Amino acid sequence: MTEKDALKKRIQAARGEIPADLVIRGCQVVNVFDGQIRNAEIAVTEGVIVGVEKNGTYEGREIVDGAGMFAIPGLIESHIHIESSHLTPEEFGRVAAIRGTTTAIADPHEIVNVCGLEGFAYMAEAAALTALDIRLMMPSCVPCSPQECSGATVRAADMKEWMRDGRVQGLAEFMNVPGILNLDEDCLDKLMTAKETGKIVDGHSPGTTGLDLTAYIAAGARTDHECATAEDLQERIRQGMYVQIRNGSACKDLPHLLPGVTPETARWCLLCSDDREPLTFLTEGDLDDTLRQCVALGLDPVTAIRMGSLNAAECYSLRDRGAIAPGRRADIVLVEDLKDFKVRKVWIEGQLTAEDGKYLLPIRRADTAAVSAGMHVKDFSAERLKLALTSDRVRVIEVHGGSVVTPGSEAVIRRKADGDADLDPEGGIAKLAVIERHHNTGKMGVALLRGYGIQRGAIAVSVAHDSHNIIAVGLDNQEIACAVEELIRMKGGAVVVKDGQVKASLPLPVAGLMSDQPAEWVAEQLEHIFHVAVDELGVDSEVDPLTTLTFMSLPVIPELKLTANGLYDVLRGEFVDVSLG
Repeated sequence: MTEKDALKKRIQAARGEIPADLVIRGCQVVNVFDGQIRNAEIAVTEGVIVGVEKNGTYEGREIVDGAGMFAIPGLIESHIHIESSHLTPEEFGRVAAIRGTTTAIADPHEIVNVCGLEGFAYMAEAAALTALDIRLMMPSCVPCSPQECSGATVRAADMKEWMRDGRVQGLAEFMNVPGILNLDEDCLDKLMTAKETGKIVDGHSPGTTGLDLTAYIAAGARTDHECATAEDLQERIRQGMYVQIRNGSACKDLPHLLPGVTPETARWCLLCSDDREPLTFLTEGDLDDTLRQCVALGLDPVTAIRMGSLNAAECYSLRDRGAIAPGRRADIVLVEDLKDFKVRKVWIEGQLTAEDGKYLLPIRRADTAAVSAGMHVKDFSAERLKLALTSDRVRVIEVHGGSVVTPGSEAVIRRKADGDADLDPEGGIAKLAVIERHHNTGKMGVALLRGYGIQRGAIAVSVAHDSHNIIAVGLDNQEIACAVEELIRMKGGAVVVKDGQVKASLPLPVAGLMSDQPAEWVAEQLEHIFHVAVDELGVDSEVDPLTTLTFMSLPVIPELKLTANGLYDVLRGEFVDVSLG
């Protein structure tokens, strides 16, 4: 059937002249345009909604009883890094769809930082194999800042061909705010590429305010998911930005930002996860859980649904979806109520994709050979983990549960005769190391971390935002070395050791970031790692042992972070010594 023939069929079905392909009858339809909820039926033909009318208006080749459930538009994940779920796009699509997510705006900068544009091509191929409509953003910062040791570098010239591709929705979060403000030529060239191709630019501006924020927005940034307060949210919306309210596995900004959502600002607010782990998907959900939390915190449910559907569709110029209305894609979710949002049925482009928590379609997988994990580590040893402290007064990275903002603070510790830190298991301070794994450079940074809680053993992981070198934590150099060496042997993943023995592990063979196994298996391994880390190593139960650790190397989030080049003060924009005085 040609597109013109399909159009004729939709027009005839909309007028009731021929039966629709599908009619969902007797449901409470949430209208995100006028805010009303009406008992009606939804007619679908050729994957498109052709009518929303009173029950009995349409005949259909298939009739589904909506049983009084609420029909809401398919939910749109406005910003997410699929790799951070440790799942491949095909598996991510399965677990997201069963929760009512039908479109995801995905930024694959994790794998591109490891594998370059070959990683982007893999994500595009894999994304096409799932019913979930995954729209890719072109990573803007590879590496995310000049302070990083990434696996690849992507310049403006490298991304131009992909930016013209219809599968690419825009330029992903532009984390290098100083680069834009200081008129860095490569940064400006990337912005120009987005402008020339008519694509949106996602922002990333934590702590940016005043004229710096004004200049950043004037440069073209249209969204931001890094608001910490309601005042941050309102300042951005006042200047025409969309704000993505983040509610992921590690970063839960929702309670802090909802007070800034008013009837006037709500139309500029989107919902996003940024990062979401499989255990969170399977036990709490995706945006369905965010809707649940919005309502529990006092937000009007229709407003919350609009933030999770229509607003995101308009922001990303997806004019064919975001609402249950004639001419829109038949991305429809039936939920039991507008309080708990339990998802019962999900249609994606008119195809019943999930029902009662089960994905109904076959799962096809892309070949991962081109993005298999590599561990190219040079001259690593326990001896190199020693600090050469010149003072008992030291800088420490502070960890707070539920946040990736890490204030810098001071502490007084004991030193060994050789200048290394003599760490007390009860003292609350651990050693953190980042080891370059892409190019055999031998670079390694070592610093001190407070608030993580580890008292014995060590943890190492090949997920370390955003360059994804090896990051490891522990008190004893030999234990840390044991975990790192096992991680290298595994060729990527996560490892927990105690007394020189591996207690838990998770292989991540796809770029050292993603598993090739089902979400349930990955979640089981992650849960085991959590319990071993908390129960046997003493990690604070309020601090996610892996997710929190993986953000300790991200030098675009204030204040102190550790890279393979050393300890970096984000606010000062310079590397600093661990020793003070």
